[in-house]
Amino acid sequence: MIQKLTCMVVLAVAALCNGYAQEEMAPMANTPVSQTFSDTRLVNMASVELIEKGKLEVRLSQRFGEMLDFKNIGETFFGLETLSDFMLGVEYGAMENLSVGLSRSKGGGFLSDGTAGMRQLLNGSLKYRVLRQSESGISPVTVTLSGLASLSTEKQVEGETDVISSYPKFNHRLAYHGQVLVARKISDRLAVQASGAYTHRNLVPENDDQGIFSAGLGARVQATKWLGVVADATFPIADTRTTDNGYYPVYGLGLEFKTGCNTFQINLTNATGLAETDYIPYNTGQWSNGDFRLGFSLSRTFGFKMKSDE
Repeated sequence: MIQKLTCMVVLAVAALCNGYAQEEMAPMANTPVSQTFSDTRLVNMASVELIEKGKLEVRLSQRFGEMLDFKNIGETFFGLETLSDFMLGVEYGAMENLSVGLSRSKGGGFLSDGTAGMRQLLNGSLKYRVLRQSESGISPVTVTLSGLASLSTEKQVEGETDVISSYPKFNHRLAYHGQVLVARKISDRLAVQASGAYTHRNLVPENDDQGIFSAGLGARVQATKWLGVVADATFPIADTRTTDNGYYPVYGLGLEFKTGCNTFQINLTNATGLAETDYIPYNTGQWSNGDFRLGFSLSRTFGFKMKSDE
């Protein structure tokens, strides 16, 4: 399984890097490609996009309960009356190739035995663009490094060492995620992305993996001038993160509406959590069994340009 997923990512990255050689194009200036994706995130995955220097993005994301929980459909109404996770955050373009962010999320993931993962998360993020695709093809892809650190602020549960919220030490409240994102804008209507990532948790149950590798694939199709279709998939790579152990890959599909400085997305996904430190190690929802939920995100970008002296 691990070998197959690793080969998948290697082949995807190779296709992104070498696909430009098969295109015939007229010579053009070595100018960077703009808006490989129209947002800094796909459905669950981060995208290679950064916030423009000097601008601030405010983002609100929400994920509801299981849609096809027919046993409780009268109480949850297709999951709309149940909140799986909620996130409110800001991200700032500190430099041309650097964005920093801060967010707060509820946390929604579960271990396969039904116990809760990390909750009440304060997330700090950083994205740095290493390489940017150019119209001339000299740089065939965009490469971005992304990092995330999560701190749980939930109340410590004393005397129960078999639950994550026991937090014997302060550093047990921390989890980290780092990834390499490689994307290519193939045309004005199609962009694709591949990623390799590593997630580390300082506190895990006995016989669990502290470190989890993962591979990801994503794409965006521009359907109309203002409507895009986005999709992504994340595959955890660890001996304890198999379907036999009750864990499943994360899939997402969404419709993205962009108007001016606003981006709105409505999506379906089998992930309960919103942060990578949550949905990668704690995803027990199986899409094929109907265990998916409705979600949305809304982002607004503000500019802070100083007025020049005359």
